[in-house]
Amino acid sequence: MPVSAEMLRQAMRNWTTGVSVVTTCAEGLCHGMTVNSFTSVSLDPPLVTVTLNRNTRTQALVAKSGVFGVTILREGQEAISERFASRSTEVIDRLAGLQTFHLVTGVPLLKEGLVALDCQVVYAHPLPNSVVYIAEVLAIQQGEPGQPLVYHNRTYHKLMR
Repeated sequence: MPVSAEMLRQAMRNWTTGVSVVTTCAEGLCHGMTVNSFTSVSLDPPLVTVTLNRNTRTQALVAKSGVFGVTILREGQEAISERFASRSTEVIDRLAGLQTFHLVTGVPLLKEGLVALDCQVVYAHPLPNSVVYIAEVLAIQQGEPGQPLVYHNRTYHKLMR
């Protein structure tokens, strides 16, 4: 029996992940989206990967600019995660009213996150519904120490201390 998208979605709900927001700018427009398909792929050189749905403004802007930022969210930032994940906010300025900063590329990074990475795309692999980006990490800024925002089975969780 072939694996359907819904079958894989159900299976992946069993995979616990951190939550991050990918942000980018191109042609004077900045946008971002919540992702959990983010991971480190190499320490030397410093490379990360993120997969973005083709039907999003964020993916279109990353394709144009070749740069993106990743802010790893901290415990208590569920509202920010939801803001950047909602389909109803796809066409509005998700960054409006949030404190941001810039490192090397000029992409906005969220101030209150655990850590922020500024990245330049080195490879884009198109898939039927998404694009896998591999990017070099050009700069990193640590935030205040804390616990990460964790997501499992469609719900946010706290790590036990």
